[in-house]
Amino acid sequence: MTTNRRQAVRKVLAGSTSFRSAQDIYAEMRAGGAKIGLTTVYRALQALSDAGEIDVLRTDDGEAVYRACATGSHHHHLVCRRCGRTVEVAGPDVERWAESVGAEHGFTDVTHTVEVFGTCSSCSAAVRAG
Repeated sequence: MTTNRRQAVRKVLAGSTSFRSAQDIYAEMRAGGAKIGLTTVYRALQALSDAGEIDVLRTDDGEAVYRACATGSHHHHLVCRRCGRTVEVAGPDVERWAESVGAEHGFTDVTHTVEVFGTCSSCSAAVRAG
């Protein structure tokens, strides 16, 4: 796969504030005239994920969704259940807890993923306005 394909997928993700499925990314690229296959999109997403350039999240139904990383450091996400808006957050207490629990059970090189789901203020306001 060419770097150009990977850059094109990265560009689509950079233009979004929420997590997107591979199918959504593929559809947007095809609608924009790109000659790219869905398999190529998946390969680009895997390469970007392996390089730490994008975040991957599993939805409640197990689907992988993707988002461009806004920061290069370890972080967690607050994700709106309604609109998908995502905010990257640091979690020093979570980091200490993960290390502590790992050490307590004799684990080293502990890693973790934390995603917090809720309803953003815009969606909450829309629900209240009815």
